[in-house]
Amino acid sequence: MRNSDGSARAVQASSAYLTGMNETAQIAQTFLTQRELAELLQLPERTLEDWRLTHAGPPYMKLGRHVRYDIADVLAWAKEKRRA
Repeated sequence: MRNSDGSARAVQASSAYLTGMNETAQIAQTFLTQRELAELLQLPERTLEDWRLTHAGPPYMKLGRHVRYDIADVLAWAKEKRRA
Protein backbone atom coordinates (compact mmCIF):
# COMPACT_ATOMS: atom_id res chain seq x y z
CA MET A 1 0.00 0.00 0.00
CA ARG A 2 2.76 2.35 0.87
CA ASN A 3 4.34 2.12 -2.57
CA SER A 4 1.12 2.81 -4.44
CA ASP A 5 0.36 5.68 -2.08
CA GLY A 6 3.84 7.10 -2.65
CA SER A 7 3.47 6.62 -6.40
CA ALA A 8 0.15 8.44 -6.39
CA ARG A 9 1.72 11.37 -4.56
CA ALA A 10 4.63 11.39 -7.00
CA VAL A 11 2.20 11.49 -9.93
CA GLN A 12 0.26 14.33 -8.29
CA ALA A 13 3.45 16.26 -7.61
CA SER A 14 4.67 15.72 -11.17
CA SER A 15 1.31 16.79 -12.54
CA ALA A 16 1.31 19.94 -10.40
CA TYR A 17 4.87 20.72 -11.49
CA LEU A 18 4.02 20.26 -15.18
CA THR A 19 0.87 22.36 -14.79
CA GLY A 20 2.99 25.09 -13.26
CA MET A 21 5.42 24.78 -16.15
CA ASN A 22 2.56 25.21 -18.61
CA GLU A 23 1.45 28.37 -16.81
CA THR A 24 5.03 29.63 -16.80
CA ALA A 25 5.35 28.85 -20.50
CA GLN A 26 2.13 30.75 -21.18
CA ILE A 27 3.42 33.76 -19.27
CA ALA A 28 6.74 33.59 -21.10
CA GLN A 29 4.91 33.56 -24.42
CA THR A 30 3.40 36.97 -23.64
CA PHE A 31 6.86 38.53 -23.59
CA LEU A 32 9.21 39.00 -26.53
CA THR A 33 12.96 39.34 -26.58
CA GLN A 34 14.57 42.16 -28.51
CA ARG A 35 15.43 39.75 -31.32
CA GLU A 36 11.88 38.38 -31.51
CA LEU A 37 10.37 41.87 -31.64
CA ALA A 38 12.89 43.00 -34.26
CA GLU A 39 11.94 40.01 -36.42
CA LEU A 40 8.24 40.68 -35.89
CA LEU A 41 8.55 44.36 -36.85
CA GLN A 42 11.14 43.59 -39.55
CA LEU A 43 13.57 46.08 -38.05
CA PRO A 44 17.22 45.86 -37.02
CA GLU A 45 17.74 45.17 -33.33
CA ARG A 46 19.80 48.36 -33.23
CA THR A 47 16.65 50.37 -34.01
CA LEU A 48 14.97 48.98 -30.90
CA GLU A 49 18.07 49.86 -28.86
CA ASP A 50 17.99 53.42 -30.22
CA TRP A 51 14.27 53.69 -29.48
CA ARG A 52 14.86 52.61 -25.88
CA LEU A 53 17.48 55.34 -25.46
CA THR A 54 15.19 58.02 -26.93
CA HIS A 55 11.93 56.63 -25.44
CA ALA A 56 10.49 56.46 -28.96
CA GLY A 57 9.66 52.76 -29.08
CA PRO A 58 7.24 50.41 -27.40
CA PRO A 59 7.28 50.08 -23.61
CA TYR A 60 9.75 47.53 -22.29
CA MET A 61 10.88 46.06 -19.02
CA LYS A 62 14.27 44.98 -17.78
CA LEU A 63 14.64 41.72 -15.92
CA GLY A 64 18.19 41.95 -14.71
CA ARG A 65 20.20 42.58 -17.86
CA HIS A 66 17.47 41.25 -20.12
CA VAL A 67 15.01 43.44 -22.02
CA ARG A 68 11.51 42.09 -22.59
CA TYR A 69 8.52 43.49 -24.43
CA ASP A 70 4.97 42.63 -23.40
CA ILE A 71 3.01 41.75 -26.53
CA ALA A 72 -0.06 43.69 -25.30
CA ASP A 73 2.07 46.83 -24.79
CA VAL A 74 3.62 46.45 -28.24
CA LEU A 75 0.19 46.13 -29.87
CA ALA A 76 -1.13 49.18 -27.98
CA TRP A 77 1.97 51.17 -28.97
CA ALA A 78 1.56 50.14 -32.62
CA LYS A 79 -2.10 51.26 -32.59
CA GLU A 80 -1.05 54.66 -31.25
CA LYS A 81 1.50 55.01 -34.04
CA ARG A 82 -0.95 54.05 -36.78
CA ARG A 83 -1.72 56.88 -39.16
CA ALA A 84 -5.20 57.49 -40.48
